[in-house]
Amino acid sequence: MVKIYNTDFKTNKTMEINEYKKGSWINIVDPSEEEIKEVCKNINMNEDFIKYSLDYEEKARIDIDDDENTLLFVIDVPIIEKSETEYLYSTMPIGMIVVRDDFFITVSLKETEVIEQFVKGNVKNFSTYKKTRFILQIFYLNSSHFLNYLKKINKETEIAEYVLQKSMKNKELLKLLSLEKSLVYFATSLKSNEIVMEKTLKGKIIKLYDEDEDILEDSIIENKQAIEMNKIYSDILNGTMDAYASIISNNLNGVMKILTSITIILAIPTMIASFWGMNVQVPLQYNRYGFFAMIIFAIITTLISIIWLRRKGMLN
Repeated sequence: MVKIYNTDFKTNKTMEINEYKKGSWINIVDPSEEEIKEVCKNINMNEDFIKYSLDYEEKARIDIDDDENTLLFVIDVPIIEKSETEYLYSTMPIGMIVVRDDFFITVSLKETEVIEQFVKGNVKNFSTYKKTRFILQIFYLNSSHFLNYLKKINKETEIAEYVLQKSMKNKELLKLLSLEKSLVYFATSLKSNEIVMEKTLKGKIIKLYDEDEDILEDSIIENKQAIEMNKIYSDILNGTMDAYASIISNNLNGVMKILTSITIILAIPTMIASFWGMNVQVPLQYNRYGFFAMIIFAIITTLISIIWLRRKGMLN
């Protein structure tokens, strides 16, 4: 999908257009080979930068092509992926390409909430021809979305913990494991994004004005807060997982202890019956009350074993 947007100089309104006009923003989402070739042909640029951004494993970085006067920013954005049974938190690269001073391009494999905010016109002071400001606004909005996603993860963690307090379900334990994995993805992406923003702040990549520096500094602060929050939530979740692992192990030990005690108790009458069931001379063999005597003896012995095991805490 390829859509082109342009902000009118006079009205300052951003509208979708059907032509490759200078100063426009080209939003590319999961394009076909034909769409990539068409865009590159119309704006006279190399296809490589677009394809780099479509690599799911691409890391956050900055790349410059001096020959074509093209600049590429790649950052990671938070996304929610749907599996067969639940929603999973993950990250995905998004590319921002400045083609000379003519076009600004965003490239991603899927639609993201960050870009949708610009499409819907929810971002103040946004203009397609202010390319540096556009990049910094994406930085800031992306850092804010990471914080929002982290709050959602923390909320889901609390819900899973509440359910686990009532019953140990594999589903909830797997949910915690999935959230723990998401926090690892977030930690890696946030640190990579921080490197890109710190490098941009030095001013050697793109020219920054005072207001631009303020936006970028705010973005870095938001990103650092997200890193700290991610670390806190990760530590809490790791502690929770360890605690529940200990609880499960302790419960299993308790069950095994009780089962072992029951086995000992049941073995006593079985052993007595085995002795008197042998084909040899045994006491009370010819006594008319011998059977009842053995039953009473087995019951008494079993009761003594139960009392002894209870005092030792084996039946608690």
